Amino acid sequence: MKKLLSYLIIGLFLFSCTTKKEGSLIVKGNIAGLKKGTLYLQKYVDTLLVAVDSVQLNGNENFILTDEIEHPEIYFISLDKITDERISFFAEKGEITVTSKLSKFTLGAKITGSKTQDLLEEYKAMIQKFNGKQLDLIKENFEASKNNDTAKLAEIDAQNNNLLKRKYYFTTNFAVSHGESEVAPYIALTELYNANIKLLDTINNSLSNKVKKSKYGLELNEFIKNIKETEQ
Repeated sequence: MKKLLSYLIIGLFLFSCTTKKEGSLIVKGNIAGLKKGTLYLQKYVDTLLVAVDSVQLNGNENFILTDEIEHPEIYFISLDKITDERISFFAEKGEITVTSKLSKFTLGAKITGSKTQDLLEEYKAMIQKFNGKQLDLIKENFEASKNNDTAKLAEIDAQNNNLLKRKYYFTTNFAVSHGESEVAPYIALTELYNANIKLLDTINNSLSNKVKKSKYGLELNEFIKNIKETEQ
């Protein structure tokens, strides 16, 4: 009887482990240099960041984290719940690989296996060029302020406004061109939240039915609705 009970307990344990590994989202990876610590898989539920899975590492740099996911959305991996050191990535159903180094936990992260993440990185690579030009204008503005060069300051201000418009239009066109991806409403919410409502409407109208029903699709629609109600 005791043997039978032991087998049942072991069987239940193995079943629970197998069930966990068969989650619709499986995140596998390696953090080079991490010998001991706890990794947390996190996501936002409403406005609260919650841990949906965790794993303790003790002498092993490899990890597996899982969760059930309906639509692609942003997830985070944090070490020992250090809030300012989180790897963010667009997760989706299937297996995703995340690798990094303890010394460059966030900046050294590489994510593979997520087409949604690949698309987001494509967008970020282009936006980085706009951000680089904005930094150049900030430096020029600083020098002009020191020299009290009002003409130069006015010129820089006009250049900055033009750059911002170009950035907004690029983001809008990128989102409209990828209305079948959850990246579209996500960048609308994170990059165009203070843009003209017409740009947000343009993106919202370009979304596929599937994306409109996703987390960020619903959030974008609600965001636009609230803006319009406030403007009335």
